[in-house]
Amino acid sequence: MIDFQIREQICKLNIDLQVYGLVKWTSGNVSQRTPGGNSFIIKPSGVSYEKLEPSMMVVCDLYGNVLEGELSPSSDTAAHAYVYRSMPHIHGVVHTHSNYATAWAAIQQPIPCALTAMADEFGDDIPLGPFALIGNDDIGKGIVETLTGHRSQAVLMKNHGVFTIGKDAQTALKVAVMCEDVAKTLWIARSMGEVNRLPQESIDLLYSRYQNAYGQNEVKQQGH
Repeated sequence: MIDFQIREQICKLNIDLQVYGLVKWTSGNVSQRTPGGNSFIIKPSGVSYEKLEPSMMVVCDLYGNVLEGELSPSSDTAAHAYVYRSMPHIHGVVHTHSNYATAWAAIQQPIPCALTAMADEFGDDIPLGPFALIGNDDIGKGIVETLTGHRSQAVLMKNHGVFTIGKDAQTALKVAVMCEDVAKTLWIARSMGEVNRLPQESIDLLYSRYQNAYGQNEVKQQGH
């Protein structure tokens, strides 16, 4: 039985999707691998964020089968399960349809690394993943295929939305927040003129500094 404190944490992080303006109505989801590593916890499908409670969180195995919970898990459960099966180092997955990042997905373009804050956090362009329908492993396969070997922990799934990964659910949520932030800034910038990607050497230096020297005791927070 998964500890109530973990259920409470994942429930709150799902609610935080709405707090940060990343979702509307019941869309989007946050999941986290459980301490044993062989299952994960995710929100139920189609329940409004205002009604979410820790007891509603659903525990699934790495193939999406329900282990604990009375409600059906998120419709994106198969995608989360595939990521966890294929990327053992990943312990958190987030999915959103945040407006600006999803707009880039709709026009089928990656977000170019044209900001120092973006180089810090993502270390590259935010890549575009393939189009895939919901309901099986195809979205998960696209996420893994696109992000394996890539510095970015965010992917824009073509004509769909954003998926982010991290060492835990809170980290993946931070990536989703930052993804929407840079997506908005660069969308505005493109309306004003040409967007120029940073030189790769500068991106590499900024990413290295932020990942290895920024913050206190290896705690990475947004900012400079």
